[in-house]
Amino acid sequence: MASGKYIMNIGLVIVVLVLCSNGFGFAQQVPCYFIFGDSLVDNGNNNQLNSLAKANYLPYGIDFSGGPTGRFSNGKTTVDVVAELLGFNGYISPFATASGRDILRGVNYASAAAGIREETGQQLGGRISFRGQVQNYQRTVTQIVNLLGDENTAADYLSQCIYSIGLGSNDYLNNYFMPLVYSSSRQFTPQQYANVLIQAYAQQLTVLYNNGARKLALFGVGQIGCSPNALAQNSPDGRTCVARINSANQLFNNGLRSLVDRFNNQFPDARAIYVNVYGIFQDIINNPSSYGFRVTNAGCCGVGRNNGQITCLPFQPPCRNRKEYLFWDAFHPTESANAIIARRAYNAQSSSDAYPVDINRLAQI
Repeated sequence: MASGKYIMNIGLVIVVLVLCSNGFGFAQQVPCYFIFGDSLVDNGNNNQLNSLAKANYLPYGIDFSGGPTGRFSNGKTTVDVVAELLGFNGYISPFATASGRDILRGVNYASAAAGIREETGQQLGGRISFRGQVQNYQRTVTQIVNLLGDENTAADYLSQCIYSIGLGSNDYLNNYFMPLVYSSSRQFTPQQYANVLIQAYAQQLTVLYNNGARKLALFGVGQIGCSPNALAQNSPDGRTCVARINSANQLFNNGLRSLVDRFNNQFPDARAIYVNVYGIFQDIINNPSSYGFRVTNAGCCGVGRNNGQITCLPFQPPCRNRKEYLFWDAFHPTESANAIIARRAYNAQSSSDAYPVDINRLAQI
């Protein structure tokens, strides 16, 4: 006959499995997922800000189960798909509405138009910079300490969580390559600017580390020079990517990959990885048909050449064959493209997709 202690242990295992499983019966790999970023992963934080950078209206969210939420896509964002792959039941709540014990699942702090630099995106109005997002995370940590009872328990809990960070795009789109509004391109060469961004980025990573972050996935900047907006403004034929923009993006990405090594050496009890979004985009653009894409140089909705002048207008009818488009609007990928990036970030398809390991391996460390 089984002992009472044995039965109690079996019961505890069952309770843990129930608590750590999602609606599909898959166990969550990590207890929580914290997200920092810009419009590529904002899921509603800008809705309540006095900002032009909002997507809480149709046709945004036309293919999302919750309709328009503030996501800058027709459907899911990259981090939505990553959350699914990590086994979460439902998506991570935005900081603007997260409350109570819900924060124990993680929080999304991303803000459209936000950058690494404080001034980035200011012409669009309200947004929460990388530093501001980290400060909001610190507020969340205080709440988690109160929920779990003490700092040591909270630190142990947070050390198991995944942190994804994807900033830098707006520091080019809405700063460096907007010389009529910002002086950064006159102050810095592309290499100097990349160095300045990485230095500021590293400072915020240290703050995150000091507040419990131990598993960090750093998403690089994509090929901004291939976006419908860049093609509309700077490409003679509307198809050839803008080399000077992509070159600057690569300088930043090279710095970010090097930062991963420095961070891991500085903090041996933590692990950061680099996700090569630029390279994944390159693969898609070079081989669109193998991914089911027919149109890679124009937005599914938008205005002007390449549908690249501005984002989707309220209630504007989008294209019908959305799965065949790489870009949803002038700047942002479709759900189909986001899913490819997320899957390759989670399970690297090639050795260059993630360094030194992918998110799946990071979760297991």
